[in-house]
Amino acid sequence: MAIKDDFLYPHSRYHGDFTPENLVFNANLQEFAQRVSIICGLETGGKISPEEAYDKIKDLWKQLKKSKKNLGIGEDSGDGSTQQNI
Repeated sequence: MAIKDDFLYPHSRYHGDFTPENLVFNANLQEFAQRVSIICGLETGGKISPEEAYDKIKDLWKQLKKSKKNLGIGEDSGDGSTQQNI
C-alpha cells in the first residue's frame, strides 16, 4: 500500500532552511498542491462545476494559511529579521 501511496501522492525532498516548522509547512504545501491538481482535473473533466472547484480550493487555501500561522512561518524571529511572507 505504501508504494501505491508514493505513486499517487509523491513528496519531494525539502532543500530549504531546516526547522521542524518549515518541514511541516513544506509537507502541508505539497499536499495543498496535490489536492488543487486533483480538483483542477475534476473541473476540467466536467465532474465538478467551476464554482465548486473554486470553493474547494478556497477552503484548502484557508487551511494552508491557518497552518502557516499556527507554525509561525513568516513571523518576526526576534533577531530583527523576518522571513518572507507568501
